[in-house]
Amino acid sequence: MSKVPESQTIIPSYKRVSIPWAVTILYLVVMLLLPISALLTKSISVGPTEFWRIATSPVALSAYDVTFVTSLIAGLINGVMGTLVAWVLVRYQFPGRKIMDAAVDLPFALPTAVAGLVLATVYSDKGWIGQLFAPFGIKIAFTRLGVLVAMIFISLPFIVRTLQPVLQEMEREAEEAAWSLGATDRQTFLKVILPPLIPPILTGVALGFSRAVGEYGSVILVSSSIPFRDLIAPVLVFQRLEAYDYGGATVVGTVLLLISLLMLFVINALQQWGRRYATK
Repeated sequence: MSKVPESQTIIPSYKRVSIPWAVTILYLVVMLLLPISALLTKSISVGPTEFWRIATSPVALSAYDVTFVTSLIAGLINGVMGTLVAWVLVRYQFPGRKIMDAAVDLPFALPTAVAGLVLATVYSDKGWIGQLFAPFGIKIAFTRLGVLVAMIFISLPFIVRTLQPVLQEMEREAEEAAWSLGATDRQTFLKVILPPLIPPILTGVALGFSRAVGEYGSVILVSSSIPFRDLIAPVLVFQRLEAYDYGGATVVGTVLLLISLLMLFVINALQQWGRRYATK
């Protein structure tokens, strides 16, 4: 039995160092793990008692409420309206459809500060839309409602662009077969169309929620940033930094990070449930 020359000895794949693997790990460590570790280390350095005092202060709790609750509401609204927009863009042909399709990406391309300026102008008491609600005592700009509008604006493309490829690949034959078997439009939607759409809808809601939680530029211009009113957590972090309260800023940032991770974990669990539901 001939021996394999030492120069031709086969090295097991698990012992070989893959350059793409090494570059990926290095990139993730530098761009993700190190900044997160620095944030956690700085926040812990203030001590557990001080950490708890800052994290549970009335101003911080109010900012968490405005940030996460409003972001979740914005994600749910876009989950419904974004699905409708994606459906219309894929299933209907009408004049100006390509322009409308391109306009969906505006929140991606538009600088957030410009978006906030536009929203503050349009939804102010004398703006095109704000003046329609002013006679009824409804104030949009510089209130929590304005924060909601800004979050809906910047997170809408996520649900639309997540759903469009799925809708384009759906076969119309399944719907036609359901109709031929006597199914109503409602039954066809609930039993044939909706199940495959649940996972991408949940994915879009998760992406939109994450984007809304971290939004700063547009929100700060369309809100008054007053504590216990419409102050969001990212703006609170910036205010702490302006006051040279670096420990307080990192504590609020850490809580923001932990709550975001927890809610994303819940949303990912819902996505897995949606995939199992769609395959039934």
